[in-house]
Amino acid sequence: MTAHAPEHVPVAVIGAGPTGLTAATLLAHHGVPALILERHQAPYPLPRAVHLDDEVHRILQATGVHTAFGTISRPARGMRLLNGSHRVLAEFLRDNPRGHNGFPQANMFDQPELEQLLRDNLAHHPLVTLRGNTEVTAVTASPDAGHPVEITVHGTDLDRGSSRTILADAVLGCDGANSLVRASIDARMQDLAAAQQWLVVDIRCRLPLPAWDGVHQVCDPARPATYMRIGEDRYRWEFRLRRGEQPEELRDRARLLQLTAPWTTGVPDWELHVLRTASYTFRAQVADRWRHERIFLLGDAAHLTPPFIGQGLGAGLRDARNLSWKLARVLTGRASEALLDTYQAERRPHARQLIRTAVVIGALMTGGGTGTALARNAALPAISRLPGASDRVLSAISPALKPGPLVGSRRRGHPRPGTLCPQPEVHDAAGNLRPLDDLLGEGFALLATAPLGPAALAVGRALDARVIPLRSPRHPRSAPQSGDRPTAAGEAALIDWMGSATAVLLRPDRVVLATAAAAPTGGPCGDDLAASAVAWAPLMTGPGSAGTIPGDLVGEMRRPT
Repeated sequence: MTAHAPEHVPVAVIGAGPTGLTAATLLAHHGVPALILERHQAPYPLPRAVHLDDEVHRILQATGVHTAFGTISRPARGMRLLNGSHRVLAEFLRDNPRGHNGFPQANMFDQPELEQLLRDNLAHHPLVTLRGNTEVTAVTASPDAGHPVEITVHGTDLDRGSSRTILADAVLGCDGANSLVRASIDARMQDLAAAQQWLVVDIRCRLPLPAWDGVHQVCDPARPATYMRIGEDRYRWEFRLRRGEQPEELRDRARLLQLTAPWTTGVPDWELHVLRTASYTFRAQVADRWRHERIFLLGDAAHLTPPFIGQGLGAGLRDARNLSWKLARVLTGRASEALLDTYQAERRPHARQLIRTAVVIGALMTGGGTGTALARNAALPAISRLPGASDRVLSAISPALKPGPLVGSRRRGHPRPGTLCPQPEVHDAAGNLRPLDDLLGEGFALLATAPLGPAALAVGRALDARVIPLRSPRHPRSAPQSGDRPTAAGEAALIDWMGSATAVLLRPDRVVLATAAAAPTGGPCGDDLAASAVAWAPLMTGPGSAGTIPGDLVGEMRRPT
């Protein structure tokens, strides 16, 4: 039998869940081909994740499926906290249909439908190949830095069950909680809290249930539970198992109907179709390392979180958004290999903080004994009546990125580097309303409320950034310099967000990299950006970059004209 040369690809993505599909699609947007290897031919058919926030909906916008996702998702109205007798202790409502990122703050959906959207969307991205029925059995990094990663695969398309080798310049391990990729780089999960056993129940009912149309959290330490309406006819319950209790004790249909009865009063039993019951161990874990050479961990391979704030799947899509543009710049020669070090440095603390937040909120809502429950029952009604309580409880909780080479100093006020730029709807040059990200493009962007000086213009040239000039009443002589020009209400919202800054440099993932204050003389703005460039310029230059060597780049930005 003739031996074939190993297939060589720029990026191999292992796992075709939402994280892997998103990562491959974003790489394609940046011009990098990706091969997705998945052991299943079709999306896993049973529901798993059911919630994404507005920030993650915005990431779906970057993939191009946000409009379709809007048709299969359902905005969550808010949350009620109940005691063990199902008396309402507190109610928090969402009054604003759109969040900071331009989408509903909470989106309920069916994961198989999202996965199918992302798969169908690959038809618009010929740079991405999805190969199903292919199981990865080994991932081996080369002992020599800079050499491809060796992937051993087995699939039904191979002769007589034989194996095949694929070489990849980079590997993204999106292969879930039992990640083979994680094992291949000798990474280990670290526990942040004790695990808990829960039973998840998904039911379809053509009749609407006689329950308030929002998320219900039963704050009863004897039987904590969560109820959510996922779609027009789909509902989910989660029940924590008691010490020594086995899942089989609750899976009997009569017992399930007894548990769900508080939400299904008056609905005939035969209308309640149980789609799935599954025992889950809710873990709070984060991997001790997320990268070895060009092998990376994303999603559940890197972190696991309890579900109390609905950030499990969203964290994986944030991983994909953070890594894709960095890896693309390195693979296309526009950035230093050291840029890849910022992936774990930025994402691991962020994921860890969200996991800890989920653990704390879960404990506050469901932990303790009888005494704690009584105190909680007394405190929650008073808390819910405080001014602005709903906004504080239900608002986006994603923390800012920690300071680092790609997150400039936070001492200059608002907007804070490391935070996301908001996304209002703005008018493009033709007068059409469009989400801001549609104008910013795929790369870096500069928002400016005053004419840009030589330093800021040098930054823009070096990064091939799109400049978005904003008409500001503080700078009436500001004028377009390049790119599309947003106007009206969206422009006003951006200017208000910028505060005292006259220029804001955005990374491709819409995170604020650096800001510039107004020039003391009222002249062109942006000189402050040169100082921040000292940190990031060595990472952001390469043979294919618009800038030259780091020293020349910084010198150009500081050189007077």
